[in-house]
Amino acid sequence: MSLMVVSMACVGFFLLQGAWPHMGGQDKPFLSAWPSAVVSEGEYVTLQCRSHLGFNEFSLSKEDGMPVPELYNRVFRNSLFMGPVTPAHAGTYRCRGSHPHFLTGWSAASNPLVIMVTGVHRKLSLLAYPGPLVKSEEAVILQCWSDVMFEHFLLHREGKFNDTLRLTGELHDGVSKANFSIGRMTQDLAGTYRCYGSLTHSPYLLSAPSDPLDIVITGLYEKPSLSAQPGPTVQAGESVTLSCSSQSSYDMYHLSREEGGHERRLPAGPKVNGTFQADFSLGPATHGGTYRCFGSFRDSPYEWSDPSDPLLVSVTGNPSNSWPSPTEPSSKTGNPRHLHVLIGTSVVKIPFTILLFFLLHRCCSNKKKCCCNGPRACREQNSEQGGL
Repeated sequence: MSLMVVSMACVGFFLLQGAWPHMGGQDKPFLSAWPSAVVSEGEYVTLQCRSHLGFNEFSLSKEDGMPVPELYNRVFRNSLFMGPVTPAHAGTYRCRGSHPHFLTGWSAASNPLVIMVTGVHRKLSLLAYPGPLVKSEEAVILQCWSDVMFEHFLLHREGKFNDTLRLTGELHDGVSKANFSIGRMTQDLAGTYRCYGSLTHSPYLLSAPSDPLDIVITGLYEKPSLSAQPGPTVQAGESVTLSCSSQSSYDMYHLSREEGGHERRLPAGPKVNGTFQADFSLGPATHGGTYRCFGSFRDSPYEWSDPSDPLLVSVTGNPSNSWPSPTEPSSKTGNPRHLHVLIGTSVVKIPFTILLFFLLHRCCSNKKKCCCNGPRACREQNSEQGGL
């Protein structure tokens, strides 16, 4: 009987030990950052340590980078709110779990989590070649560049924390840059991208992010139609509206100008005559161009339809014809050459007029009536002088 009790106690002990991870065991928690492991300087981040083993406490350790005294051997429950973030917070973190029935100490260390702090250097530029609209299965190159001599560049896709790509920069004509090749475009690769730069001696301190660049995959759905009102050929200054429509129930329409310029988007209006439509007002026409439009759905904003057939908008006439030219005669402004002549004549006449006024004033001040009142006054004055 006593042997059976001892055996059951041993079995219970081993079961208990098997239920909880032992020091250095394979069962370990998982460490993540919310909303992202890439954090702007001055912002906040939440570190979350999770496990299915029911740990009631976690400890956090920092493996490299500058020390952060307030995080040293910090014990917390499930999540730790960290910030405002400074360059000192950049580095590699791990967490460990503990439980009251865990007799051998803390669990094995979690996966490493790298916290990168951005905004330490000024932002870079990000471009797409041949462009941000990429057909399905085609390739696109994202080029990150800066006049700051960064040794490393990182390309980060928003919402995909594990999709940060790192490349060593190349120096060309005083500009450092890196080309990220993204081949065989699929829905998983479409999204909003930003790039960062870093230096070798501080790899976790990044530049401010580049402006966001949306990479869109096209050609997934049927093409919409594009038309112009009042027509594709308009007079300069005349208002023109481009209408994008389709029988497909697209939530959004996108208008793109082939010669460049920002893409415009509008929600589709209610179904009318069997079609969903959006009207893009271009305002008074100043110059023409070739336009296309695309359709997309609300739950997949980076996945667009085939482009519409191209629509060439032509503008005739010159809107400046109604305004006087600075080099041509006008009833209102006159000829510039004549204006110069008039100004020159006035410059000559003004001093002469001033001199004449001065002489007349002097003559009158000496009571010479002949100067002031004409020849008759002079004859009367001479008679009076002769009589004396």
